[in-house]
Amino acid sequence: MSCGAKRKRSGQNSYRFHTLPEVLPPPLPPLPHAAPEYPLPDLTPWAQGNCGIKGVHHFESHKPGPHIAITALMHGNEYAGAHALTQLLSTPLHPAHGRLSLIFLNLEAYAAFDPRRPSQFRFIEEDMNRLWMPHLIRSSHTSLEMRRVRELLPVIDTVDILLDLHTMTWPSATLLLTSMAERNLHMASALANGQAAPPQVVLDHGHPTGPRLIDYERFSAPAGTARACLLEAGQHWTRSAAGQSLLSARQILALHGMLPVAAQEGLCPSASCVNAMVTDCVEAYTASFAFVRPFVGGEIIEQAGTIIAVDGMDEIRTPYNNCMLVIPNLRPRRGHTAVRLARIL
Repeated sequence: MSCGAKRKRSGQNSYRFHTLPEVLPPPLPPLPHAAPEYPLPDLTPWAQGNCGIKGVHHFESHKPGPHIAITALMHGNEYAGAHALTQLLSTPLHPAHGRLSLIFLNLEAYAAFDPRRPSQFRFIEEDMNRLWMPHLIRSSHTSLEMRRVRELLPVIDTVDILLDLHTMTWPSATLLLTSMAERNLHMASALANGQAAPPQVVLDHGHPTGPRLIDYERFSAPAGTARACLLEAGQHWTRSAAGQSLLSARQILALHGMLPVAAQEGLCPSASCVNAMVTDCVEAYTASFAFVRPFVGGEIIEQAGTIIAVDGMDEIRTPYNNCMLVIPNLRPRRGHTAVRLARIL
């Protein structure tokens, strides 16, 4: 075997090859630091909520129907979803049936957000979107975010349909992420296919460092009926991400008859969305992990075996044809996920 021959790491995976890399990766790109394209939403009128829980707004029809929840600000620096909720709250909301909840999740992290340091203040003490496991919620573990999860749980435990609004650090196509439960794929596909530019729908097994809200057992248990998906609306602080968040929020309400007919105009059907399933999470083993070029999230690499990154003495290659790159992190820290690889369904 020559020094340049490829040797797959024993017992590892189908994308990492230990070798003398054929390519030298370019320097790491700087963190995105563009100025926000629209003003921070003023949550003063909405922070107290209307039902006794901070940041939670309930609207009752007093008629049978599903409980729909739209959540924003899981991370304090992702305020496109908050913009969408304030737009909805600024108009009369009278669901024709069931119940609607609009929820600002991590108000403290948002209050700490500083536009001069926009990459900070995702959370105060720990990532709120890694805490949604029943045994942890019942444990003695405590933090600001954990207390907030427990405060919100009585509401979440009654939700039938949930849309969680997020944005991303690096450029990416719009994504709808779901757990592996088939009912969640159907929900996300219906939401995507009602839009003129449908988001890509991606199924995955969750995050390795802890369950997200959409992975909470109410929404992911095989025998359950409640459904959830997570919208990655685009890059942080862009006007397009704010618009996508509002569009998807209105779309989920329209799909379930909670918007009047006039408000549903413009929500036109389109071509089918692209569905994909995550097969691998690529972890950065070294601090020198680097992509061979600045890939955009949602990009599809046609040829199996294409080099996409170098990690120390390892090459990262696509394991199959038409491999989708899901939320590539162009500056991953050692031990963190650099990219997820997904197979088109």
